[in-house]
Amino acid sequence: MPKNLTHAAAGASPDTHVLHDQAQLHAIVTRLKRAHGQMGAVVRMLEEGRSCEDVITQMAAVNKAINTAAFTLISSSLKECIIDPAIDSDDVTTKLQKLFLSLA
Repeated sequence: MPKNLTHAAAGASPDTHVLHDQAQLHAIVTRLKRAHGQMGAVVRMLEEGRSCEDVITQMAAVNKAINTAAFTLISSSLKECIIDPAIDSDDVTTKLQKLFLSLA
């Protein structure tokens, strides 16, 4: 699991957010690793000449895993911004909302 990065270590500006909730971070990383494995399966399925239905079903699973990871990252970040008084929550919330809409 990645170390907890500060804004400076991550190269982030002060009005961005780095997720600190290690449990959520671990869940997101785990989900993305699973999606990575599923993506490899999609490539193998195509190379093996599997049916379009099978390939698309697997691609849909990859898509759902990635979107779930992204939504979890955004919602966890919003929660931290609301709780932490040191964060300029208005600026960060605006950026996170734009990220959310980019997924929709």
